[in-house]
Amino acid sequence: MSKHPVITIGRQCGSSGKVIGQKLAEELGIKCYDKELLALASKNSGLSEELFESHDEKPTSSFLYSLVMDTYSLGFTTSGYMDMPINHKLFLAQFETIKELAMEEPCVIVGRCADYALSDYPNLISVFISAKDEDKIKSLKELYQIDDAKAKDLMVKTDKQRSSYYNYYSNKKWGDVRSYDLCVDRSSVGVDGAVKVIKCFIEEKMNRLS
Repeated sequence: MSKHPVITIGRQCGSSGKVIGQKLAEELGIKCYDKELLALASKNSGLSEELFESHDEKPTSSFLYSLVMDTYSLGFTTSGYMDMPINHKLFLAQFETIKELAMEEPCVIVGRCADYALSDYPNLISVFISAKDEDKIKSLKELYQIDDAKAKDLMVKTDKQRSSYYNYYSNKKWGDVRSYDLCVDRSSVGVDGAVKVIKCFIEEKMNRLS
């Protein structure tokens, strides 16, 4: 079993979760996977990267979820894989890519239900980044050059999609403190402060595991 840590970042839209993940990875000298994960899953599976992007962190039906997990738990044949719905193939490809990355190297993975995919990985550090609504709206306005109303609409819709996706594919609840090792409020400590908090937590957890 690999001994290195893998950090997963769940995040509210506008909370700077991606930026925090990138800065954390840079300070730790490891890679950060966000959209890059989609390209890897595409390469590994042979499926179009555009397909992964169009379905990225989008909710699916509970029926499809059951179908996916039944097939995954029971094992599947090549012919069975060929007959799967495209949503099914995309989920499995991303799921397997996340697990392979964790075995190969220490890294930071942003979103994509990665903490669920790595629930059996002993050196997992799962983090959730939140922020106050006014701070999230301000960040989205600056990032996308949009007004308050559009920023708020984007924030609400994106979080709804991420929540639905996470709640379907995991046995936990998106944003619930019980679903993660560590929850950090970016509004309270800032981006750099959040990175420091996470680094300290990683060190303490890895010391306990050693």
